[in-house]
Amino acid sequence: MPRARVVLVHGLRTSSTMWRRQFALLGAHDLDVVAIDLPGHGTRIGEPFSIEAGLREIDAALNPDETGEAVPRLLVGLSLGGYLSIEFAARHPGRLDGLVAAACSTRPRGASLGGYRRLAAIIGRLPDRGRRLNDAMARLLLAPEAADDVLAGGVALDVMAPVLDAVGRLDPEAALSRIDVPVWLVNGRFDHFRFEERRMLRATRDGRLVIVPRATHLVSLIRPEDFAAIVLGAIAELQRRAARRRSGRGSGDAAPADHRADPRVGHART
Repeated sequence: MPRARVVLVHGLRTSSTMWRRQFALLGAHDLDVVAIDLPGHGTRIGEPFSIEAGLREIDAALNPDETGEAVPRLLVGLSLGGYLSIEFAARHPGRLDGLVAAACSTRPRGASLGGYRRLAAIIGRLPDRGRRLNDAMARLLLAPEAADDVLAGGVALDVMAPVLDAVGRLDPEAALSRIDVPVWLVNGRFDHFRFEERRMLRATRDGRLVIVPRATHLVSLIRPEDFAAIVLGAIAELQRRAARRRSGRGSGDAAPADHRADPRVGHART
């Protein structure tokens, strides 16, 4: 029996293939690892995107129709996948045991969201709807293997506007305050989506913030070994808590930390 079930949720315009390196790293540790394609992405390019459809895909992956002894269920999302994973955890208590929300520590609203909407409109007017630009940026910013992983599942060229409209209606800060399982907020040190990470951390009931050195927004691709180590550490914590519950010694949860001092901010290994 696997030690845990891990569901990976990709970012905007990418697909499940962006997690191929994580499959290799996590698969060496007897884990049941699943990566989904959100509506409009990967194998589902051309389908309309909606928050509800994305949440249904997450639920089906976390809770497959199978019998046997329960194992911890960890949901891992990056960027768009992180926002959806936060929303899922808030709406569906009891459907997962832990959450890793990466590269999504800024509320999707205001000037930043407006800027992305204008960028989406400009890209959409390009002759190839931005495919060459997308591929060139992937090759420029990522190692060759990581760029291959990002591009292998295709590029969702037509989803930026509907995704931004949908995500702009979410309130991740409020959602985090309703989540009753451990939350790991993971950000690259140079991620432009980490500006409100302390605010997001304060919203959690049981959260911790992990900052990955020398990483940007695509933290799992820039520093794959560090990211896998964070996921493995989260699984170990969930297993420890489950063992304590089974032994009748309580959940083993620590008392809530003092948010003002932010004692739960950690750093990945360098």
